[in-house]
Amino acid sequence: MHPASTAESSETTPRQSARRTSFGSLSIQYDDRVLTPRAWTSAQSMWAADVSHLGPPGRLLELCTGAGHIGLLALSAGSRDGVLVDIDPVACRLARANAEEAGLDDRVEIRHSPIASCLTDDETFAIVIADPPWVPDTQTDRFPGDPLTAIDGGADGVDVARECLRTIDACLHRDGAALLQLGTVPQANLLGDWLSEQGSPDLAVDEMRVFGDRGVLVLLRRPGSDGR
Repeated sequence: MHPASTAESSETTPRQSARRTSFGSLSIQYDDRVLTPRAWTSAQSMWAADVSHLGPPGRLLELCTGAGHIGLLALSAGSRDGVLVDIDPVACRLARANAEEAGLDDRVEIRHSPIASCLTDDETFAIVIADPPWVPDTQTDRFPGDPLTAIDGGADGVDVARECLRTIDACLHRDGAALLQLGTVPQANLLGDWLSEQGSPDLAVDEMRVFGDRGVLVLLRRPGSDGR
């Protein structure tokens, strides 16, 4: 999640030197203004693709897409159309370029928008991927090479994740699934406890996969879903 003021300023900064990296079967363009694609996060793409094969019909949504690599790799493994969302115009331009290079531009909409207002009326998605920043704000200095707005997850690291879950709750198909990226198991447990509270999003943790000290992936579904 990137504050609007930061998004506006990044639009006017001098163009950064483009870089390129392999991400699964894709070649991804990025630069210093977005988070460098991490190879381990291809596991999120592949898990989303696996879940997608068994899920209901409909599109895939990705929140906090950055350069688009995770969502695009998931889409490349199937036939769904997708919507990739980020508030940073630089990220959106890179995601669009990467979609075109992957031959997915006719299946992908890049949406420049805050998380809370990215949906149109009555939109429903079968699969949602969310890649929010998850570093606690007191620990962001551990990652001086990363854009602050791409890693700062607030006091407990899950402020933006909560925002993502509210949006997922507003659009996820009753038998759909969501894949959320977090930093630690305690963060996942914190969100699981929050989801059990009255008035929280109508979602529940279905499975969690831990990737050492690199991160955690959480599969969420509607309580009582027939999506499995």
